[in-house]
Amino acid sequence: MVLRELTEADADGLFRMNNDPEVMRYLNGGLPATFDEVRLKALPMYRERYDLFNGHGVWAAVDRDSHDFLGVFKFHPQTPDESDHFELGYRMLRSTWGGGLATEGARALVDTGFTELGLRRVWAQTMAVNTGSRRVMEKAGLRYVRTFFSEWPEGPIPGAEHGDVEYAITREQWLAQQ
Repeated sequence: MVLRELTEADADGLFRMNNDPEVMRYLNGGLPATFDEVRLKALPMYRERYDLFNGHGVWAAVDRDSHDFLGVFKFHPQTPDESDHFELGYRMLRSTWGGGLATEGARALVDTGFTELGLRRVWAQTMAVNTGSRRVMEKAGLRYVRTFFSEWPEGPIPGAEHGDVEYAITREQWLAQQ
């Protein structure tokens, strides 16, 4: 797998991924999106992050040989002013689940964050009931920090009553694991 900047050519893959109810289950309750919503709203929003966050943002995960779209990884600060705390996120096509690709990408980004970007902290969050995503966070070295409750723009989705969880790893914790 290779991570690269998203391009217009990724609209198809994003559309397939964002229209799989299981992929979107813990993000918006599995609601579908139209191709135009993906191509004209989501993709430009993701691409704008490269400028907003000094070259960091949402990356397409593609097969190293075929260049087929596999998913996306988010790796950037929450605000442009916050340059040493990055949020990690990932969303993969369901056909890739269980193959270790989310863990591979997450580990690579965490390592890059501490070795090349001088980050002090990497964090991620998901719904408490999203055990698959929590396992990826743990395998990437992140540790449970807290459970919290937030508002859902689409309204509460199944499992929201259990809250969201934050995981994180600091530079010091990462160094101790090496």
